[in-house]
Amino acid sequence: MSESSIAVRGRRGAGARHPRPAPAWWIWLAAWPVSAVFVLSNAATPLYVLWQRDIGFSKGTLTVVFAFYIVGLLGSLLVSGVLSDRLGRRAVLLPALGLALAACAIFATAQGVAALIVARLFTGVAVGAVVSAGMAAVTDVAGPERRRPAALLASCSMVFGAGLGPLLAGVLSETVPGPTVTVFIVEAALLVTAVLAVSRMPVSRPAGPGSGAWVRVPRVPRGAGARLVPGIAVFAPGITATSFVLSLGPSLLSALLGTTSRIVAGAMAFVMFLAATGIQFAVQRLDRHVILIAGAASTTASMVTLVVAVHASSVAALIASALLAGAGQGMGQLGGLSLLNSGVPPRRLAEANAALNVGGYLPAGALPVAAGYLSDAAGLTTGATVFGSVLTGLAVIGGIVVLTGRRAMAPGSG
Repeated sequence: MSESSIAVRGRRGAGARHPRPAPAWWIWLAAWPVSAVFVLSNAATPLYVLWQRDIGFSKGTLTVVFAFYIVGLLGSLLVSGVLSDRLGRRAVLLPALGLALAACAIFATAQGVAALIVARLFTGVAVGAVVSAGMAAVTDVAGPERRRPAALLASCSMVFGAGLGPLLAGVLSETVPGPTVTVFIVEAALLVTAVLAVSRMPVSRPAGPGSGAWVRVPRVPRGAGARLVPGIAVFAPGITATSFVLSLGPSLLSALLGTTSRIVAGAMAFVMFLAATGIQFAVQRLDRHVILIAGAASTTASMVTLVVAVHASSVAALIASALLAGAGQGMGQLGGLSLLNSGVPPRRLAEANAALNVGGYLPAGALPVAAGYLSDAAGLTTGATVFGSVLTGLAVIGGIVVLTGRRAMAPGSG
């Protein structure tokens, strides 16, 4: 019995050929650990200015701290998908949530750069686990007849958590005592509820140990590459655009508005990911290729608007760029996950999800950092213009990839 066969609690026998589907509320609850960990992923973003003031480190050092998040995430993706498909979702998610709780404790007590690096590394590992095992768990709980809505919910849970994190941190850090402590106490409480959800989640163990190396670059089964590549082609530019807003958005706000308010920076990130969430519900009934083409178009429009914003010093254009970036990531993510859910068997789904995210997070980690260094050397306007131009080209290429691979995404093609 595969792990996607969701049996009534207590029924684990291999002979249960037609298990009763899990209640709909369990699908929502299965998505909560994804949201809870993604709240942590961006919760530190508005707080770095406080740590820079209290600890004392340069923008270059701040870039290194950010980079260790990507290191942890990509390292986790090399193993978490395979482990999840072979050992079960719970066996990966519970340790990941433990690492996320440890990251909260380290963030709350950080007295130096080394502590921030370790906390970001732990956060990256936890995020890598939930984007592979956590999203696959949502599909498992939903069952084979509800795969498309499961992809929608898994994708929305990620972007909702990613947007809630900086807003929560921004508001709490401006309004309560101990701004770099209280945020992570609240987040730890959210993670504890996620642990409870995972411990009771109605998922069964895999039927066999699988084959191949335990640590490897994530991949999809033979013949499923046509479902992975279009998703990466659109998701990667989309998540790179939102990563730019997260990393350099506060600097742009400061330059355009003259404000360093953590609430304003957190609110912009929140509305960006709110757009990423809302657009997925709006387009969920469209064909997958239409969703992906719309995602590529939205990311392209976001980057054009970004260039306009920095040259015209327009706050309205910057906010529009953030909203379009969120929509681009949301549609790219939903389209990519839906393609994988429709054509990859459950025993390989977590690894396939990991492959999609490796393809997305590689440019999302590298390009904004490059833009940051370019901005330091040549100015924020030049850095944002070059970044926007490069990403526009990548988004257009993504749309072309989807158009040329349209037949593989047709209903019933896999």
